[in-house]
Amino acid sequence: MNAMCSFFGISRAAYYAWLKRKGQPDLDAERKQLILEAYAASKSTYGYRRIGLWLSQYRSVIINHKAILRLMNCLGIRSVARRHKMFTKMSQLEIYHRYENILNRDFAATRPNQKWVTDITYIATQQGWAYLSTIKDLYGGFIVAHAMSLSNSVALVTRTLKLAQEKEKVTDGLILHSDQGHQYTSHAYHVLTQQYSITPSMSRRGNCWDNAPMENFFGHLKEEALRNISTPTFEEAKQIVDEYIYFFNYERIQLKTRQTPYQLRCLST
Repeated sequence: MNAMCSFFGISRAAYYAWLKRKGQPDLDAERKQLILEAYAASKSTYGYRRIGLWLSQYRSVIINHKAILRLMNCLGIRSVARRHKMFTKMSQLEIYHRYENILNRDFAATRPNQKWVTDITYIATQQGWAYLSTIKDLYGGFIVAHAMSLSNSVALVTRTLKLAQEKEKVTDGLILHSDQGHQYTSHAYHVLTQQYSITPSMSRRGNCWDNAPMENFFGHLKEEALRNISTPTFEEAKQIVDEYIYFFNYERIQLKTRQTPYQLRCLST
């Protein structure tokens, strides 16, 4: 026994503690199952923060984010859509813009086009990851604009913003909130927001709760439209997203307001 413990570099006490636990039921089995369910619903794209958000919204279960991370490590799973950090050489060539968290989780709006939130989510397709850029109006939750691409680029974000500006009457004072992704810190995004008289706002680093309404919409999209569909082609995924956003805007009744987002907009005019 001493020789075996010495070979593996563990103490006798650690070995006997493991032996004692071996025959006991896994106390984390239920939480692991919930985490796997959330992970599968996200098509393996959620990290521990978004899994926690999903569990609170769809299963009414609160699990500490550190516990989720620990259990994900035990299960050997992690987000396959983890964003890569920008290289130092890139930062020397680009102009980056950071913005204050002006929205500061004040998600209430008194009229349309007063406060927008935006983000990008990932959808698995037969051609690889597709990227969906979306802008949501906090007044009633109307999806103002969206665009999809096989490239997670600055152009995708600026195209979405241009579509929103073409469709909506944008007035001075509109707040547009995002995370700190490289698309939103880009100079092209900065120039466009200035051109449209939009005030950018940014979440704190790594804090998904600062943009919870956008995360909430992506959760509905994946749960209600994509969860039970095997990996589609890019064009099929785009059609599914287009149809769901139309349904979400014009037909899906919200329990809180008992209206569709479009109906709420009509009532404000």
